[in-house]
Amino acid sequence: MLWTLFIILLIAWLVGLIGFHVVAWYIHLLLVLALVVLVIQLISGRRPVV
Repeated sequence: MLWTLFIILLIAWLVGLIGFHVVAWYIHLLLVLALVVLVIQLISGRRPVV
């Protein structure tokens, strides 16, 4: 699920960077948050589902 969110935000960031300069800062913020969450998940490893 996190990878899906990451891909969606990456695409939204690219669209914002190319076409919508007004809201590009917001998309950049979301991308940075997604990257932080992704790094945290990679560092903590995969936890088994109980």
